[in-house]
Amino acid sequence: MQGQLREERLTFEVETECAHCGQPLHLEIDSDLDYRVVEDDAEPLVFVPMVDFEKLDDPSIIDAF
Repeated sequence: MQGQLREERLTFEVETECAHCGQPLHLEIDSDLDYRVVEDDAEPLVFVPMVDFEKLDDPSIIDAF
């Protein structure tokens, strides 16, 4: 979202672990909210909040909830 607001392409990596089995999990996410799971055998549930970002007037997505 920050990349869209600043009109810059941003990417970031999330390092976490599976809540069920504890296996490491790495996600790569870009400013278009496209993501890639690094581990070939992992299939995490990934979702985007249901907010119309084009009409969002709040200063933060958190304020929209």
